[in-house]
Amino acid sequence: MRSSNPVLSRPDTWQAEPAQQAPYGQPGPGQYAPYAPPGQPYGYTDANAQQFQPQAPAAGRMTIDDVITKTAITLGTVVAVAAVTFMFLPTALLTPIWIVSGLVAFGVVLMVSFRRRINPGFVLAYAAVEGLFLGAVSKAFEYMYPGIVMPAVVGTFVAAGMTLAVYKLFRIRVTSKFRKMVLIGTMAYAGVLLINFILSFFGLAFIQAGQLTVFALIASAIGVGLAVFNLILDFDFIEQGVAMGAPASESWRGAFGLTVTMVWLYIELLRLLSYFRR
Repeated sequence: MRSSNPVLSRPDTWQAEPAQQAPYGQPGPGQYAPYAPPGQPYGYTDANAQQFQPQAPAAGRMTIDDVITKTAITLGTVVAVAAVTFMFLPTALLTPIWIVSGLVAFGVVLMVSFRRRINPGFVLAYAAVEGLFLGAVSKAFEYMYPGIVMPAVVGTFVAAGMTLAVYKLFRIRVTSKFRKMVLIGTMAYAGVLLINFILSFFGLAFIQAGQLTVFALIASAIGVGLAVFNLILDFDFIEQGVAMGAPASESWRGAFGLTVTMVWLYIELLRLLSYFRR
């Protein structure tokens, strides 16, 4: 990946510059400046005029440092709002907040994902709503299974770190076929969870936290696997964006993708741990 240091990113940094011959009409080394036109200062040339004319500012480029910074901001917002919600939200409001914030966060995810240009305001709005959702979910799980939240948090960051290490060490290549398979699997899994959510209102849910069944265990294993595969897609997107000189605004898209996947991985691990804490 490229360095964000503008000096180190130049391919000719350590090469000596060849001597250049001054263009006609401009002074070379050891030469006097030509006679200036009337009304112009001594040493004036056409090159001076071009040099001091205002130039259009160059658009910023996406860098790893930018993605890390924006990911820290987004995840920090999620964690901060989740912590406040976890500590101060009354138990009686857990279910309504859980449902409403989850649906709103899902809508914001779709809105951000399908927009051509990323909007940092929507990303931060998602982070705040998702923090509200995670705080309510975590408090409900902690009430039913004391001590379950911290292992899920640690497991999420350990899994993400190990995925990044494997991606870099083994130089995993993301092909179009792999990307298509992960996308189809993710959409299918999201459809199953949506159907399960609707059936839960009628007491017919086939996946319930704390009820260890073969189907629930397989579903959670698939969910964790898909979340890890989506992390690989996120890493590939960021690396390709930096290599291709994507606009700096795409750093927000990379941070958004990482945050969505990390939240999904946390929820899957939280539910998986609940099966063995019943």
